[in-house]
Amino acid sequence: MAIDFHEGDLPSGLRLGPSIAIDTETMGLNPIRDRLCVVQLCGADGHVHIVRFLRGRYDAPNLKALLADPGTLKIFHFARFDLAALRHYLGVMTAPVYCTKMASRLVRTFTDKHGLKDLVRDVLGVDLSKEQQTSDWGAPDLTAAQLKYAASDVIHLHAVKARLDEMLQRENRRELAEGVFRCLPVRAELDLLGWAEQDFFAH
Repeated sequence: MAIDFHEGDLPSGLRLGPSIAIDTETMGLNPIRDRLCVVQLCGADGHVHIVRFLRGRYDAPNLKALLADPGTLKIFHFARFDLAALRHYLGVMTAPVYCTKMASRLVRTFTDKHGLKDLVRDVLGVDLSKEQQTSDWGAPDLTAAQLKYAASDVIHLHAVKARLDEMLQRENRRELAEGVFRCLPVRAELDLLGWAEQDFFAH
């Protein structure tokens, strides 16, 4: 697995292709309280780029332009959280998006296990280690184990998407999934505005 590490932004002129897998690492699960530390990206070629942010330094014009590029599909697992974190710290709403967790929930209704580890194991036969998930991503120096973990969270997303797309097509739920994906930026905005616990479709 090829990994390039960058401080503060992607290099100018970097081309990752028409679709990229993206994940974030933060100091916790509250996107307002827990700062964004790392953004990892992977093109279809499997080359991973990891961008580390120091506290308060989020001027990343190249990454921001990529996130907002309407011609590049961004693939996430649980996009709702990542979109909110990126919006809050980088000031840009990422679009268009594809969420493997939402796709899994729509088409893998035979299971309630839609976490990335379970999903990658079930559809690709690959076991992911989540040992570094709760490590200190705000540390001054990231370890080799942290970098490997960050890369593993995006390296398989293109293949997972391809498999889920087959299932969505087979079950006639592709258009439904696309509608859900279009709603995710709005859901992320609502989370940031204080409606994270509200079900807007409830009575």
